[in-house]
Amino acid sequence: MFSSKELAEWGSALLVFASGGMAGHYASMGMTPVQWAGAAAAVLGSVTVAVAIRVWPAPVKAKRQEQD
Repeated sequence: MFSSKELAEWGSALLVFASGGMAGHYASMGMTPVQWAGAAAAVLGSVTVAVAIRVWPAPVKAKRQEQD
């Protein structure tokens, strides 16, 4: 099946695709400068999420110490 890491990576890629597609769609219909800024922030935010998911280090698990 899929691991949670793979699902997070594919989900973030889908987020980038969806936000870019929506921004492009509404841009083709005409947007004000404020709407352009919002669309750019949404696209940059989704790219930031995608990059963070891929480069964030995995949590380190503590090793169990054996006592003699």
